Amino acid sequence: MEDAPECTPSPSESTQPPSPAGEPEAATPGHSEDCARPLDTVPKKLCGYLSKFGGKGPIKGWKCRWFFYDERKCHLYYSRTAQDANPLDSIDLSSAVFDCKADAEEEGTFEIKTPSRVITLKAATKQAMLYWLQQLQMKRWEFHSSPPALPAAPAAALAENGPTLHLKLEEEEAELEEFLCPVKTPPGLVGAAAALQPVPAMPSALQNISLKHLGTEIQNTMHNIRGNKQAQAASHGPLVEESSQNPEPQRGEQPFISDPSIPGKEPEDPPKPAPRSSAPSGPVQKPKRQSNTFPFFSDGLARSRTAQEKVVALEQQVLALTKELKSQKELVIILHKALEAAQQEKRASSAYLAAAEDRDRLELVRHKVRQIAELNQRVEALEQGRERLVHEAGLREQQVQALQQQVQLLVDKNQAKQQVICKLSQKLTEDLAQPPGQPAEAANGDFLSQQERIEHLKDDMEAYRTQNRFLNSEIHQVTKIWRKVAEKEKALLTKCAYLQARNCQVESKYLAGLRRLQEAVGAEAGDFPELLQQLVQEALQWEAGEASDSVELSPVSEYDDYGFLTVPDHEVEDLKLLAKIQALEVRSHHLLALEAVERPLRDRWAALTELVPSAELKQLLRVGVPREHRPRVWRWLVHRRVQHLHSPACYQELLGRGRACEHPAARQIELDLHRTFPTNKHFTCPTSSFPDKLRHVLLAFSWHNPAIGYCQGLNRLAAIALLVLEDEESAFWCLVAIVETILPAEYYSKTLTASQVDQRVLQDLLSEKLPRLTAHLGQHRIDLSLITFNWFLVVFADSLISDILLRVWDAFLYEGTKVVFRYALAIFKYNEEEILRLQDSLEIYQYLRFFTKTICDSRKLMSIAFNDMNPFPMKQLRQLRAAHQERLEAELRALELLKAEYLERRASTRRTVPEGCVSEDEGEGDG
Repeated sequence: MEDAPECTPSPSESTQPPSPAGEPEAATPGHSEDCARPLDTVPKKLCGYLSKFGGKGPIKGWKCRWFFYDERKCHLYYSRTAQDANPLDSIDLSSAVFDCKADAEEEGTFEIKTPSRVITLKAATKQAMLYWLQQLQMKRWEFHSSPPALPAAPAAALAENGPTLHLKLEEEEAELEEFLCPVKTPPGLVGAAAALQPVPAMPSALQNISLKHLGTEIQNTMHNIRGNKQAQAASHGPLVEESSQNPEPQRGEQPFISDPSIPGKEPEDPPKPAPRSSAPSGPVQKPKRQSNTFPFFSDGLARSRTAQEKVVALEQQVLALTKELKSQKELVIILHKALEAAQQEKRASSAYLAAAEDRDRLELVRHKVRQIAELNQRVEALEQGRERLVHEAGLREQQVQALQQQVQLLVDKNQAKQQVICKLSQKLTEDLAQPPGQPAEAANGDFLSQQERIEHLKDDMEAYRTQNRFLNSEIHQVTKIWRKVAEKEKALLTKCAYLQARNCQVESKYLAGLRRLQEAVGAEAGDFPELLQQLVQEALQWEAGEASDSVELSPVSEYDDYGFLTVPDHEVEDLKLLAKIQALEVRSHHLLALEAVERPLRDRWAALTELVPSAELKQLLRVGVPREHRPRVWRWLVHRRVQHLHSPACYQELLGRGRACEHPAARQIELDLHRTFPTNKHFTCPTSSFPDKLRHVLLAFSWHNPAIGYCQGLNRLAAIALLVLEDEESAFWCLVAIVETILPAEYYSKTLTASQVDQRVLQDLLSEKLPRLTAHLGQHRIDLSLITFNWFLVVFADSLISDILLRVWDAFLYEGTKVVFRYALAIFKYNEEEILRLQDSLEIYQYLRFFTKTICDSRKLMSIAFNDMNPFPMKQLRQLRAAHQERLEAELRALELLKAEYLERRASTRRTVPEGCVSEDEGEGDG
């Protein structure tokens, strides 16, 4: 069993490999001038040899590869050797996770899992594996923690961010130490020192070649050959003689060593090979890069090692070159066979093209066809022979197996007999040799086997403990990276929402400007009004779908979440323009409040698992219920109102009565079905099930409450309930709760007495809360009940957009009709200044007809309703209702008396009709 990784007191030992004596560390990529820096300031490189599992078919298996890490891209590149000019491929570590296998067949095996593939690697030892895993974790964290590279970052900013980044990395190292102790650098296996070691031997030289990247292999081979020639030309004598003459390099000299961790990376001023006068002249060639192979063994070894060490190094170099030559020969044989096949095909094609006449060419083709037929016949004959041989081999195999079974049975019997004989003989010998009371030591073998098993179990337990610690550190770091990515994504989404909101605001201001300009121009002559009209049409017809698929310029969709048209198709163009402006403004406010208000509100509702009447719930309902929680909350609110009326089979019984006989109000309900929300796709689509559900709900309510039956307005209340609850029975009980428990009695009676009372109460409250507006409307003799009567009858269903309307209903179902008064007053307060500017009664009526379409900010409207309208005691509302109820009933009684007097007077007048003043009907009857 391999010893567990040693723990060191300093984390720096785990991240910095020891530097070889007398040799500088490898330079940072792109900064070759750093080679001359002191050793303590040169950054350590993560590179070394690992075995990579890959390949297909017979060459599938472990392949030795040189791996090196690129800090700029967070990629782990690999090539066949450290001296190759071009890497074979790379692994993206920015989104990768790491895993070590304690139960792997071979020690040192670990995996790098990326979103696209899984790479299986193997280190030489367990310590090297843990070192690689820890270093890869740190490199990945450095990449995610480092700020994004700017085109030109000022030096001051870099100086400020440097210490902060260093502190973060130290904190991360300390956190990782809590899971797994830092592993010491494996000597000679990682870093620049690993490039000096010979390439680990493989069973077959051809097996180590990457056929998938054959072009890169050939380029690297040619580069190495050119580098070897240049190195041989630059040398002028045996290295041993130079060593004896100059046993030590001069103190002022720095031996040049290229970076083995980045193949193909050259220094700024490489030593140039001596020109050869005998070189043949030819076309101009590109400058050749110096090979990375020989500087390690020519310059550095000649100056800093003894002659014996140089001889050993040269022998290793000869062995490496011999293996490489063998692999190159095998590669040449493969290419030669491919070349022979290509030449045969070329000769056949040349003979075909050289034929003078079509007859000759046809003869060549026929000859080829005959050859192919002969080959097919030979293949078929060989196939038949192979099948015959396979059949014979199968028969022989069966015979061999039968004989082997017989032999095995005989062997087993013989062994059993021998064991019995041995045991009996051993027992007899022990009985004769030992005294009767002396214990036997037959259990010694079992004890030793048990000890061996215990040792193996301890080894396995230590391996699993190490794996567990590493996986804990991996989970910890991946979680932190995920959190950082989530924070970045959240920041980008916030920025995107802000930009979309600004876009909506700009577009709405543009439309509002067009509308004001259109009003100012009026019917003036000239081409300017036509141009303005064209701009308005283009603004109304422009949709987000015309924009690019990748960038959503206008986030306003055609329908909202509940199926209402965002921009209804009004006949009056001015109303359509207002609707578009309102949709843009509402979307803008929603986007701006998304992070600050909407998301915390969703979190509070998600945490509110059990609904209980409280001040907190009241406040949450006033702010508004998120769409995903609204059905659950409404069902609870409705159940509180009708739990004394609710029975499980009531709704189905009412539907059964409706199917048995027709209700008198069925015809009126059928007429109103198609007038319910003509701007909602759920009630206008022919294939929608909502009209049938609405019919069932209204008919069931007509049978449930015969005193009311059906009244115009109930269809809109039931439709809103259906859009939110989607269930017929739930919508039915919601309608019952509104009509019978929330609104006053006789609100939907034939005389609409309670509705008229509320209009008078609203007038009193308007005089109290908004005296300037009341005086202004009274001066122009404006009757507000013409506008507000429908508000109360359908609870704003026809007046407010769904986003604001459903927030009103959230509070209305919990608090009651007081909410309707609050919002009615808030709507007038919201538009008070605009109304005060109007000085003509006709303009005021026209403005009041659509002024709810100018309400865009639901938060502002809610604040006015529940803050600016305070105090708003329910006691005052009851008193006003009672007073106006008495007055209205007195007026109705007076009207009834007048009506009775009139009928009596008319009847008496008919009894005293003078002669000759008969009606035409009476005259005809007499005739």
